[in-house]
Amino acid sequence: MSFRPDLLTHKTAIVTGGTQGIGRAVAEALAGLGARVYATGLPSSDAAAYRSDGITEVILDVTHEDDIRAFAQSVTSADILVNCAGIICRGEEFKLPVFERVLNINLIGTMRLCEEIRPLLAKSGGCIVNTASMLSFFGGGLVPAYSASKGGIAQLTKSLAIAYAVDGIRVNAVAPGWIATPLTEALQNDETRARPILERTPLKRWGTPDDVAQAVIFLCSDASAFMTGVIMPVDGGYMVT
Repeated sequence: MSFRPDLLTHKTAIVTGGTQGIGRAVAEALAGLGARVYATGLPSSDAAAYRSDGITEVILDVTHEDDIRAFAQSVTSADILVNCAGIICRGEEFKLPVFERVLNINLIGTMRLCEEIRPLLAKSGGCIVNTASMLSFFGGGLVPAYSASKGGIAQLTKSLAIAYAVDGIRVNAVAPGWIATPLTEALQNDETRARPILERTPLKRWGTPDDVAQAVIFLCSDASAFMTGVIMPVDGGYMVT
């Protein structure tokens, strides 16, 4: 733990995609620092219990605008919104329906949540942390939709940082590199593909969801009070080599 245990006491956080992978680690990290957390996601039959108390799991599809609006109306306050919901479909994203689905979840879903939760964040002077990617900075030949959506997240984050500043809302993003999650499991298990990744990464390891969660906590804390519109890489140095 890099932060004092009561850092986020009395804060309410919403984490989309909070039932698995990076989103789950973020939800647990926020709750571990005292926040009341709503972790949204799709139903899962194999989800283990959360390690931290203070997390309420909410079934929510970020492509369903009416459901998002109903959820926003059911929440009485919010100080933090972390958008982690996302998918990747390697090798399938050249098919237009798949391309559209990836953008609908990753990019448009993020915008839906930002707009619906904005009034609550304006009341609290809260913050938003979006999930960009190293592919916000360069392309991915097998994942044109994912890359486009994450490039969009970077520009959306900068644009909302300007637009929401009038409400006292800070908007930043983390840009994870190669993180060991179910989304990268196939790559981790393929020595031919994993070796070049680790060779290029100066810190010589896969990142963990907790590595990303700690960066999110920083962007949610008063330590980043004068930061907005930032896209923060969490990649072990991959992008500087």
